[in-house]
Amino acid sequence: MLATVNGTDSVGLRIKALREAMDLSLRDLAERSGVSAPMLSQVERGETSPTLQVATRIAAGLELRLSQLLRLDEGGAVSIVRAREQRKGGQRGHRYEILTPPLPGQRAELSRHTLRPGAVTGGPGDPPMHEPGSRETALVESGSVVLHCDGAEHELTAGDCVTFDADLSHHFENPSDDEAVLLAVVSAGLRRS
Repeated sequence: MLATVNGTDSVGLRIKALREAMDLSLRDLAERSGVSAPMLSQVERGETSPTLQVATRIAAGLELRLSQLLRLDEGGAVSIVRAREQRKGGQRGHRYEILTPPLPGQRAELSRHTLRPGAVTGGPGDPPMHEPGSRETALVESGSVVLHCDGAEHELTAGDCVTFDADLSHHFENPSDDEAVLLAVVSAGLRRS
């Protein structure tokens, strides 16, 4: 007797959401996972429970571990990152803090960037840091910055918000004499609309 995954409705809804976030059709996921499109459709609609073997193959097709797909390694519905727990880094006048928890399968990351006068988040020749299909939204909290994205420059001041394809070559620069702070959300692998 094969073991099946409990919570069929929630697993099916999660599979559908992840598949759509990766801009995959049922046929695409079928090819990537080796699970037939009709079976995937039944699982997504909650009409059948996948066996652990099928769920493992679906997870692999979504580039996840089974535990990530089933959310077995998450601690609950609410995750808090205290200020002292934030992952921090930076160099050459660019300081950043990653504000979201490092949860498996998480599809978005929020970070705060502080740029001293003349500092940049990267360079013109740097390769894109984000996976194909990623989108970034940045809000300038204070100061002013210039977004260099795919060969174009965009001036932004406090309160301005920009969204762009984060898989393109890009970086922020602070050309002013004052410190600049921006918040950035990167959504991984979402479809472009």
